[in-house]
Amino acid sequence: MIKTDTLIINKLGLHARAASKLVNTAMLFESDVRIGRDQQMADAKNIMSVMILAASQGTSLQLEVEGKDEELACAAVLDLINRRFEEDE
Repeated sequence: MIKTDTLIINKLGLHARAASKLVNTAMLFESDVRIGRDQQMADAKNIMSVMILAASQGTSLQLEVEGKDEELACAAVLDLINRRFEEDE
């Protein structure tokens, strides 16, 4: 299992479009992907679960990935977040 912290840096945070991109990215992989903070972890393959996090810009989140392609899945999700969900800032 890979556990790492990440920071939501895009201006609008984890809004509907960004959450959709996160879910679509996570679904490309076989591994279980979870994201959240404190005791609230969300299934990153479930849009409603991700939206409930209400993560705004500057929110620190923990990413947990487990499975046979966990390294690739973790890298892809972190890349998406670090690219600001492909949004113009």
